[in-house]
Amino acid sequence: MRGRPNLYTSYASESRLFPTRTQQLAIGIGFILLLLMPFDLPVIDQVPLIRFLGDNAWLRVVNRMLIFCIASLGLNILSGLGGQVSLGHAFFMGVGAYTAVLVGGPGSSNLWGWGLPIWIWLPASGVVAALVGILVAPAAVRVRGLYLAITTLGLVFIGLHLSRIFPEIAGPGSLGRKWPKLEVRIWKEEEPFLDFSRDGHWFWFDITDNQKTYYFLLALLIIFALWAANLARSRTGRALAAIRDQDVAAEIMGVPEVKYKTIAFAISSFYAGVAGALLASFAGQMPPEAWDLILSVEFVAILLIGGIGRISGALAGTFFVVLSPRFVEEIIEWMTEQAEGDGAFSGMWDFFISLGHGDFGFISINETALGYPIPYSSLDEIIYGLLIVLFMLFEPLGLYGIWINIRNYWKGWPFSY
Repeated sequence: MRGRPNLYTSYASESRLFPTRTQQLAIGIGFILLLLMPFDLPVIDQVPLIRFLGDNAWLRVVNRMLIFCIASLGLNILSGLGGQVSLGHAFFMGVGAYTAVLVGGPGSSNLWGWGLPIWIWLPASGVVAALVGILVAPAAVRVRGLYLAITTLGLVFIGLHLSRIFPEIAGPGSLGRKWPKLEVRIWKEEEPFLDFSRDGHWFWFDITDNQKTYYFLLALLIIFALWAANLARSRTGRALAAIRDQDVAAEIMGVPEVKYKTIAFAISSFYAGVAGALLASFAGQMPPEAWDLILSVEFVAILLIGGIGRISGALAGTFFVVLSPRFVEEIIEWMTEQAEGDGAFSGMWDFFISLGHGDFGFISINETALGYPIPYSSLDEIIYGLLIVLFMLFEPLGLYGIWINIRNYWKGWPFSY
C-alpha cells in the first residue's frame, strides 16, 4: 500500500537478484544507456572535457575496459569473496591467451597453432587456465596473507620464463605473435559469418568494428557478472565468505577449506583465462612481457579502489582505473589550450602546465620528459598510488563504500540516524 515501507512477503521476493523496484528501474535505465553508448551523440562534441566520447576511437578504450571487467570479477571471487590475496592474476590471463593462440591461431613451420574457431578456443582458454589454477591451489591454500601473495607472485615470473622457453607458442623475440581474430566460423577454413574486426551492416544500421566488438564483449560481461552474482549467493559463495571471515571457525563448522579454496582458484582462473584470450585477440599482437607484475598490480588497484568483495565495486574500480587515463589526457589537453591562450586565466593554467619555454608548471606535456616537471603520461601511476593509500586509510570499501554512505544519508534524510 502507498505510504508503507517495502517489505518482503515471501522468500522468493527476497531471493531475487534485484529485489526492489528502484534496483530494477536503475538496472533497466543502465542497460539502455549501455546499448546507446557506442553511438555518436552530437551533443557530446560540444562539451570540452568529454568530447572524446563522441569519437569512435574511444570505443577501443571502452572495449578494453569490458575485458578488464571480466578479469576483475574473477579476481574479486578469489580475493574479495574467498579472502585469498593473489598477485598472479596476470599469469592466468597469459595462460588463457596462449591457449587461445595455440588452439585458434594459425600454425607454421616455427609456430604452433591449430586454427580452430572461436567457439572452441575461447572456452578452452578458460578451461585450461582453470585446470592450471587447480594444480596451483594445493600449494597456495597452505599459506595465507603475505606468504600467499609472494607465492602467486612467483607464478608471474614462471610464466615469463616459460614464454622464452617456448617461442613456438609465445612467438619469436619480444614482438609476440598474432592472435586469432574475434570472428565466428563453423570450422577452420570457412568464411566467418560474424566478423567483429570489420565494419558491417546490422539490421537497419551501419556499424563499425569497434561497435560490434563492444556489443559482443558487453554480452559476455553480463553473462560473467550474473554468474558471479549468483555464485556469491550460492552455497559455494557462503562457504567462501565463511572461510574469508574466519577460516578456523568455518572448518570447525564442517566447511572444507581446501575444497572451496580450490574451487575459488579454479573459477577465478577461468575468468582470467577468458579475459586474457579476449584481450590478446582484441589487441591482435602482444609480447610475452605484457603479462607481467604491473598487470597484476593493476587488478589489485582496481579492487582496492572500487571496493573489494563487491561485484559493483569491481566494475566501478575497472571503470575508474581504465577510463581515468583518457579523462586525464583530455583534461591536460584542455588545460594546455587554456595555457597557450590569451585569456584572463591563462597565467593560472601556466602554474599547472609546463609548455617547455620558461614556465613553472609541474606537469609537462612532453611524454618523454624525466624527473621534474612530471610528464603527464606518468600521472596515471601517481594517481593510482595516491588513491590506494587514501582509500585504505579513509574508505577501505572503496567507491562502493562511498556510494553506500551517500545512499544511507539520503535514506535517512532529514534525520542524521
